[in-house]
Amino acid sequence: MSKYQVVGIGNAIVDVISQCDDSFLDLMGIEKGIMQLIERERGELLYGAMGNRTQAPGGSVANTIAGLGSLGLSTAFIGRVHDDALGQFYAREMAADGTDFVNPPVPGGELPTSRSMIFVSPDGERSMNTYLGISAELGPEDVDDAVAGQAELLFLEGYLFDKDKGKEAFLAAARACRAGGGKAGIALSDPFCVDRHRDDFRRLVKELDYVIGNSHEWESLYQTDLSAALEQASRDAGMVVCTRSGHDVVLLSGDELVEVPVDEIVPVDATGAGDQFAAGFLYGVATGQSLEVSGRMGCVAAAEVISHYGARPETDVKALFKDAGLI
Repeated sequence: MSKYQVVGIGNAIVDVISQCDDSFLDLMGIEKGIMQLIERERGELLYGAMGNRTQAPGGSVANTIAGLGSLGLSTAFIGRVHDDALGQFYAREMAADGTDFVNPPVPGGELPTSRSMIFVSPDGERSMNTYLGISAELGPEDVDDAVAGQAELLFLEGYLFDKDKGKEAFLAAARACRAGGGKAGIALSDPFCVDRHRDDFRRLVKELDYVIGNSHEWESLYQTDLSAALEQASRDAGMVVCTRSGHDVVLLSGDELVEVPVDEIVPVDATGAGDQFAAGFLYGVATGQSLEVSGRMGCVAAAEVISHYGARPETDVKALFKDAGLI
């Protein structure tokens, strides 16, 4: 029997959130409303300038795994943090949320724990400045075959594909999972990431049981229009999921094609919509639901997270599934 229903691999990033006004953004040279990758020195400057900081464990796949944990599934997360205050905080909080954080914080002189400094202005815009730090150094030595090999579902984060050792970690984990009878899949994460590693992603997709991406990521992967891209994807991967902002979600598996309608909601904070869609969808897959019900669960979970600040659910999503007649 599998030890975990879902295991995730991704960037372990502490979200550090602070309120500020537009004049502060101008003063610090922060571009409003976008996510920027920054270097260590800039990260330390911004971190020191933040008033009334609140902290939460983050990272795209880590948010998905936390959502699955809150739905009652047995979960584990493979990520890399430094043995500093933020790293210890991250490991502690993941465990407190019910997810096994299987890699202990790394001692010694390596890079510090990754962090995203998020400045929230009065109009609700979030300006994100992310220092990747030690999480981007995740490699095959961080993947315990006993964890990946005992997962019913393995979920990989496309962002980690930017480094060769991240790719090696993914392949090792996916092969261990599938050898143990589990299913492995990935979130494409970002069209620019796909652009940089298109050939490697195309090869990886053929080894996977499911792939989740948005329309821009699928078009980038196959360098064609969405319809042709999804046709090719369904030949390459076992199960294909395409989210389209404000439009139906398209799900493909073999000869089956399902389109799930999306209720238009004005988001309070769109952060985490894709992460929690993945959580709802994977909950459906893990519990043996149909393709359509799994897709609808993804939409319910995404709608919940965009109704408040933060990238993780605040209400009982399983109760929302019941209200929607899904369980």
